[in-house]
Amino acid sequence: MEKFKTVIDIANKQANLGFGCVALLTAGGEHVFSSAVFKCPCNDLNFLYGMVFLLVPALALLLLGYTLSKRTWKLLTGVCQRRAKLCRWKKLTNLCRVFIQISTIALVAPSTWIAMALLNGNYYECAMTGTNVTTYNKHLCGDQLSGFRCVQQLPSLPCGKGISEDREHVLLRLRAQSQILGWMLITSIMLSHLLLTCVNRCTSPISYLQLKFWRAYVQEESSLFDSYSSKHAKELADRNLKSFFKRTSPEDIITPSNNDWEKISSLYKFSTKDHFYSTLHRYVEENTGMDKEMHRMFSVKSSEPAEDTPAILDFIDDGRMPL
Repeated sequence: MEKFKTVIDIANKQANLGFGCVALLTAGGEHVFSSAVFKCPCNDLNFLYGMVFLLVPALALLLLGYTLSKRTWKLLTGVCQRRAKLCRWKKLTNLCRVFIQISTIALVAPSTWIAMALLNGNYYECAMTGTNVTTYNKHLCGDQLSGFRCVQQLPSLPCGKGISEDREHVLLRLRAQSQILGWMLITSIMLSHLLLTCVNRCTSPISYLQLKFWRAYVQEESSLFDSYSSKHAKELADRNLKSFFKRTSPEDIITPSNNDWEKISSLYKFSTKDHFYSTLHRYVEENTGMDKEMHRMFSVKSSEPAEDTPAILDFIDDGRMPL
């Protein structure tokens, strides 16, 4: 378990490596399911059985991606209790924007599953031999003299039954269709990723080297925050237990207030006028009590503010890459 955690921590340091790790693990899982678990029933359940193995694991991986994203819980935690006086349309727009950014990461694993399953072809073969669409079934069997018998025997073909010539012809056609769809899906995903990356980079309000530094800062802050939180929680728990068992007065330990936690738990909002590297950075700079001149020295200034956080900075609230 410790070795696996080490691999995950290494993958977290680079976004592309993290995506590659997720894709590799998903592809391996699909291969195991296809070879060891999947057994086409070769009856009227073919279509349902094949589609369940093709789509339901992808749905489960999508939900897992949402669950493991820090931004999901930053967005939802306490949302029913907040009474911010904001325009409902603006709140809905911001919520949808953040949800789309979360989805782009959560879709990595399910899209990999579907692409690998289509390239394999087993699920697609089983599903499409169980369709009740007469026109499609005739198209699969072709115009051979044995076409009618082929249509009747379609559900049993994945199990090696039926006329050998018809079986080979139908399964080869289905395998070709499945692999074509798989490569089209992979190409569309890669093209979409490239286009989105290009757009995000072109509209970036900060330079390449500052962005690189920003990513490093967020990763370090997230790691150190976990360490400091664990240490502080241990000190507080130790103080309370000593006071309880030894019947002594508790030592003074300063902990953040609910309002302080709320400020650093909110989603990050970028501003070119006075931007910071995280919500924690903003809180520290704005609550240190230093005068305005010193505050200006520690802030990065620009002439025009920005209302929304650019997509290029959507890594800030995650800290480390979720898996």
